[in-house]
Amino acid sequence: MIQPDAMRSFVRVAELASFTQAAQVLGLPKASVSGAVQRLEAELGTRLLHRTTRRVQLTPDGEAFLERCKDLLADLDELQQLFRPARAGLQGRLRVDMPAGVARLHVLPRLPEFMAAHPQLQIELSSTDRRVDLVREGFDCVLRVGSLAESSLVARPLGRLPQLNLASREYVRAHGLPRRLEDLAGHRLIHYAPTLGARAAGFEYVDAAGAPQQFAMAGALTVNNSEAYEAACLAGAGIIQAPGLGLRELIEDGRLVVLMPDHCAPSMPVSLVYAHRRQLAQRVQHFMNWLTDLLVPLLQPWS
Repeated sequence: MIQPDAMRSFVRVAELASFTQAAQVLGLPKASVSGAVQRLEAELGTRLLHRTTRRVQLTPDGEAFLERCKDLLADLDELQQLFRPARAGLQGRLRVDMPAGVARLHVLPRLPEFMAAHPQLQIELSSTDRRVDLVREGFDCVLRVGSLAESSLVARPLGRLPQLNLASREYVRAHGLPRRLEDLAGHRLIHYAPTLGARAAGFEYVDAAGAPQQFAMAGALTVNNSEAYEAACLAGAGIIQAPGLGLRELIEDGRLVVLMPDHCAPSMPVSLVYAHRRQLAQRVQHFMNWLTDLLVPLLQPWS
């Protein structure tokens, strides 16, 4: 009889193209994962994976079986929850990723409420500026800020995050307050590039017709994560363009000053993204609904 644990091992190996990585994600010895897949192949009477010293690749039968496995495991997970009393809460592991600022300021302060309602749920929360590979790294859902690339993933739009032009109080004292685009020639921009060495955008703004534009600006400093971006601005290294949501306290206490509010960068779309499944596990659905209720009131409506 085909065992669900063997199917889960096979799915993770297929998605990660690696027995080693699959074992790490599943928290199992590599030999256990390899043995489970071998037993599964013996049960089915066909080879599901081509194995070489360098790579693991699905066979045609493996590709067909993978999609059925995902559906069957989702159905099984739903079936296990079907007759469990609602008061028992959600169970299992939930693995999610979101930007560090959103996690620190808005999600983590409220997360204990969700965990108290579901004490048997284990949550793994990743918070990084890096765009994780949802499938390869085994995430149930991720919160993305910014435009989405075309993919087979499913996206739930939540709204848009307005951006502000900001500088430290000390920077404004030293360099003055720019009021027009022409004034920016005498100022410095802190550049943000997720990958160092990549070309950073200049000062971004939306013109009177609603079209995004760029204004070239000097800047001696480039950073690749949001915490360094904020810290460099507070230190007086230059002007930044960032979502105001995560910097509200610094603006309210006067440490950061809003500049040129009529020339802000385009607002950024915010989406929940998850792998295509015929039926999502209840724990994923509940968490996404909770996160939606938490964040939507803080965002601009989607347009």
